[in-house]
Amino acid sequence: MKSAHSVSFFIVFPLTLLIIPMLCALAQQKPSEPGSYEAEIQAWHDKRLAGLKQPVGWLSLVALDWLKEGKNTLESIGTVTVEKETLTFAVLPGVKAMIRGSVFSSGVLRAGADRIEVGTRVFTIIKRGERFAVRMWDSNAETLKKFTGIERFPVLKQWKVEARWEAYIPPKPIKVASVIPGYMEDYLVPGVAIFSIGGKECRLEPVESGPTTLFYIFADATNGKETYGAGRFLYSDPPKDGRVVIDFNKAHNPPCAFTDYATCPLPPESNHLSVRIEAGEKKFGEH
Repeated sequence: MKSAHSVSFFIVFPLTLLIIPMLCALAQQKPSEPGSYEAEIQAWHDKRLAGLKQPVGWLSLVALDWLKEGKNTLESIGTVTVEKETLTFAVLPGVKAMIRGSVFSSGVLRAGADRIEVGTRVFTIIKRGERFAVRMWDSNAETLKKFTGIERFPVLKQWKVEARWEAYIPPKPIKVASVIPGYMEDYLVPGVAIFSIGGKECRLEPVESGPTTLFYIFADATNGKETYGAGRFLYSDPPKDGRVVIDFNKAHNPPCAFTDYATCPLPPESNHLSVRIEAGEKKFGEH
């Protein structure tokens, strides 16, 4: 007569032989379609984080100083002189400055083009309206060294929306406000994307951003709670056959969410959505 122990062995052991191959087979299966989509979004997010962590990026900004007509001192670096539309720079004695790989002691600077390197710092001149400013980065910035990532909503494919596209012919000119008081920027709106969220019709007007990209500056009901208070950014491919795909899982914080030294555009009134877009990046730090 078989003991209870021998019966248990013969029951459990064959089942184990069956389960282990099944688990191995499941592990070898190709990712399902939702998994592939999640991997696509993760790859996009990883690339975005890598861009933010560059030595010269939004996380390493340390200054945005508006220039006055005449001489402007950059502490421990040199002076920038503004004479109408002409900008010149002179380095302080004993300071080594580089531009395009060559030593630079003094000369004319091109706004938005030339970058001066001094040790771990890099600066350029930007122009906003009629005003010039020094924008400076430092690869030793604490915001860069302490950066660990950005919290996000769960990736759900339902937030990849196919919208109806209505073109504006000709494109509509608009003025977009920015975080700089009184500064408005001119854009062209090529059309409007129309879609539904929770049965509610929504409309977003992107601005042109090169020949192959549309740029959406939008606000929604999560702003100031889970997401950055001044809205978020999003890019899409241009429309095709009267449709445009908007993937809110790629909605991301504007530079102003990371630093006080950026000059971000604000969502135009037409892009204030009353619904909650629970997708993409959440707010960062104290911003």
